[in-house]
Amino acid sequence: MTEENTVEQRNVQKADEGDTIQVTKGEHKGTKGKVLTVRDNTVIIEMGTNPKTGEPIKTVVNHKKYKILK
Repeated sequence: MTEENTVEQRNVQKADEGDTIQVTKGEHKGTKGKVLTVRDNTVIIEMGTNPKTGEPIKTVVNHKKYKILK
């Protein structure tokens, strides 16, 4: 790893389980969701519920592609 990559990783703020986040980049841009699991480079969020089956809609989001809502 170069020094530049190490500095960039330190600046990324990670969400905690239960936090509400908003996706800022990608296919689900603008979508809000609740954090279910935090991984090294990503979080797994629940974005809602499928109206037909009642199952939760989940997706994986990179730490650089969301912001934490208060």
